[in-house]
Amino acid sequence: MKKLLTVIAFAAAPFLNAAEAYKIAVIPKGTTHEFWKSINAGAVKAEREINAAAGHEAVKIIWKGPLKEDDREQQVQVVENFVGRKVNAIVLAPLDRRALVAPVEGAIKAKIPVIVIDSGLETKAIASYVSTDNREGGRIAGRQLGKLLGGKGNVIMLRLQVGSASTEEREEGFLEAIKQGFPAIKILSSDQHAGATRDTAKQASENLLNRFGKQLNGIFTCNESATAGMLLAVRDAGLAGKVKFVGFDSGETLNAGLMAGHIDGLVVQNPMQMGYLGVKTAYAVLKGEKVPAMIDTGVGFVTKANFNDPAMAEIVRPPLDKYLK
Repeated sequence: MKKLLTVIAFAAAPFLNAAEAYKIAVIPKGTTHEFWKSINAGAVKAEREINAAAGHEAVKIIWKGPLKEDDREQQVQVVENFVGRKVNAIVLAPLDRRALVAPVEGAIKAKIPVIVIDSGLETKAIASYVSTDNREGGRIAGRQLGKLLGGKGNVIMLRLQVGSASTEEREEGFLEAIKQGFPAIKILSSDQHAGATRDTAKQASENLLNRFGKQLNGIFTCNESATAGMLLAVRDAGLAGKVKFVGFDSGETLNAGLMAGHIDGLVVQNPMQMGYLGVKTAYAVLKGEKVPAMIDTGVGFVTKANFNDPAMAEIVRPPLDKYLK
């Protein structure tokens, strides 16, 4: 795991006695996709480790987020409610890089440090940013799809939604890699958005396949729900295994598609590690320790060939049952 060397120091939080746990709110973009369940599991893992080391309940995480990943207003309300409840710290995956700035800066003015995870936010006030290098993840997808196509052919890219910093970075990284490394590949469409759910992604995918299916050679999708929706549409269109398909993230549905040969590869993050380090970093800040301004949780590429490698186990088969009940 790479860590940038820049560090930020924060004043120690007010002393809490042994009977009083730090309350750390963990706020995902959504609560339905497997990605967020892995974030939750990582947060619980960190909570258990901290409390075991302390010999008492030193940290209590509170998990709450919007149901769907396009409900900016609800996520803003969740942040503001936690500020009102005077939690000790917030770990946040912001739905929108701009819309969450004001509530986050409000939390920080209220002496509540904020750790941002997964997706960037346009403020310098946060204590630390724990995330995948999303642009590099997009570049990996572009390079891998370019190789699968032998450097030529027609490709579509399905975006997620406007304002999502993480997926916008992936999308731009993908286009950059194709443009620089594979000039003979033509991007037929790169301006369509999947929306927040698998169902909206399937509808957008069907529209793209109806329009471009006969001339299509390759596909890139930028997150779990977009990849799942496209997978369903590709199967319904009779194109599964006939077009090269690279997605982003993993999960039961995507893993099954990979093993069936309907997806050729998945760019994978480590969401358990993201949730884990988000909480551990928040705890360090509360204790007055120096923390890195940015923590890179890594990015990789999984195929049918390396799916069962031990190094991939926590990413493609996270032990959710161990931490979530």
